[in-house]
Amino acid sequence: MTSRPAIRDALVEDIPAMTAIYGLHVRQGTSSFELTPPSEADMARRREAIVASGLPYLVAELDGRVAGYAYAGPYRLRPAYRYTVENSVYVADWAQRRGVGQALLKALIPACEAAGMRQMIAIIGDTGNVASIALHRSVGFQYVGTLKTVGYKHDRWLDVVIMQRPLGPGAAVPPTD
Repeated sequence: MTSRPAIRDALVEDIPAMTAIYGLHVRQGTSSFELTPPSEADMARRREAIVASGLPYLVAELDGRVAGYAYAGPYRLRPAYRYTVENSVYVADWAQRRGVGQALLKALIPACEAAGMRQMIAIIGDTGNVASIALHRSVGFQYVGTLKTVGYKHDRWLDVVIMQRPLGPGAAVPPTD
């Protein structure tokens, strides 16, 4: 068994594994507020849109398998938000607590900085998602706030925890367009 995850760009060939990982999170968890898992075709379109926008979409391999994936997408579509991204990190059940999420997030941050991004936002589904909150805190995210009872899934109301991390010089220096 490999002790450290290998991080690389996500490829089209990774779509089935990523779809399976995400599908389980959608069906059983609260990290995603989707109710129906997307198809492989949907996941491929989503990946292509992120990659085409110049933002990173990464996978982690562990023990020769895709153990998780992460990407950064636009936080919001209005032009004033163009230097802010929202991250997403999903880890396979069998790879939990093996450093996969942290390795992905630690690779995603500099990739977003290289793309000229200045802020990264984490929208964490459910205040009970302590592992994701701790993961984000471990790489420099700070708690910003909680939106109470904004999602309804698995027969219960869910909160959203918002965390934020500056990228590169953050807001200290104006961006150059």
